[in-house]
Amino acid sequence: EVKKRIVNINTDELIEMLDKDPSIVLIDVRTRPEIVQLGTIRRGQNRHIPRGWLEFRIGDEVEKADTPIIVYCGKNLRSPLAAKTLETMGYTNVKNYSDGFLEWKALGLPYEISDKAPNTILYSRPIEVAEGVFSAIGATQPPTYENANHNNNLSFVVTTDGVLVFNAGGSYLLAKAIHEEIKKITDQPVKHVVFENAQSHAILGAKYWKEQGVNIISHEYTLKIIMARGDQIYKRAARFIRDRILGSEIVLPDQTFSTKMTIPMGDTIIELMHLGISHSPDDVQLWLPEQKVLISGDITFNERLLPILEHTDVAGWIETLDKVEALEPEIIIPGHGAPTDLATVTKFTKDYLLYMRGEVSKIIDDDGGLYEAYAIDQSAYRDWGT
Repeated sequence: EVKKRIVNINTDELIEMLDKDPSIVLIDVRTRPEIVQLGTIRRGQNRHIPRGWLEFRIGDEVEKADTPIIVYCGKNLRSPLAAKTLETMGYTNVKNYSDGFLEWKALGLPYEISDKAPNTILYSRPIEVAEGVFSAIGATQPPTYENANHNNNLSFVVTTDGVLVFNAGGSYLLAKAIHEEIKKITDQPVKHVVFENAQSHAILGAKYWKEQGVNIISHEYTLKIIMARGDQIYKRAARFIRDRILGSEIVLPDQTFSTKMTIPMGDTIIELMHLGISHSPDDVQLWLPEQKVLISGDITFNERLLPILEHTDVAGWIETLDKVEALEPEIIIPGHGAPTDLATVTKFTKDYLLYMRGEVSKIIDDDGGLYEAYAIDQSAYRDWGT
């Protein structure tokens, strides 16, 4: 009966509305365990308020009574009641997505999930990207307990003379888990582990690798950051992943390099490079010249909105990306997001940086400040992961 007294929309109508109006607040009213297990719609307007908390929390997400609101659940059981409740509370522009999330997911439309591989601590298991090159793609999300700090890409190269792992992993347990996956693929031992930078998801698995007798490599500036801030890096990660930090310790690299390090491994030539400053000043890349495969680290992003931090040099990052283009890579494993090509990482990285730099320059030219900067229109990027 309630379903007849509310405005219902189908999947096609939902997509059209979300594309046209960035101000829509899309609310998933299912429980947190349901979302963790099954996922939720991947759109920038998506929010989560469990049905039982709707009356108490709606004000945190919606300030005005006429704000367009669309609610949904899994099978159109709770969302009609949620829509009617909001109307009773005085919200005047409420619709119900009657097809529900399960239909959205069945149609292959974009959704995000807290853990793609629930039987392992890894967010996802490794896939083969090119011959002998594998990557376990991390969540395009901040670190959470569910993704266990696997929110970057853990990659490895299998050669005839051992394995090189790019990123130690975000904890001892993650490092052990990726090693178990490597053992399923090859009998070759892991000989080298490379820190892409000094962030927690790149370094906190180092103790596990050290116990295996693996040589750990980083940029020289990464070593300085770890020595200065290692304890802070560890504590911040522990706040998010709690008991999943078990066994993790700050471990210093065995080797460092400045600009380039070449590592011959059997028939494979591996080049570690520091092309220049980018997301962090110490970001390094792995280049396989014969295959034209680039494991870029955080110099490139895909499917995720890149962060600009206090130490980020945007102009320098753009110049460094010019050097990436000069390599003419055919396959790129970015720091975040699925493996892809140069055109795609250019869209998600360089084009965004150029846009934001241009908008900020206009504000400076007009004697504007932070207020105007916060108002920069980024609606075109609202569906990217964070």
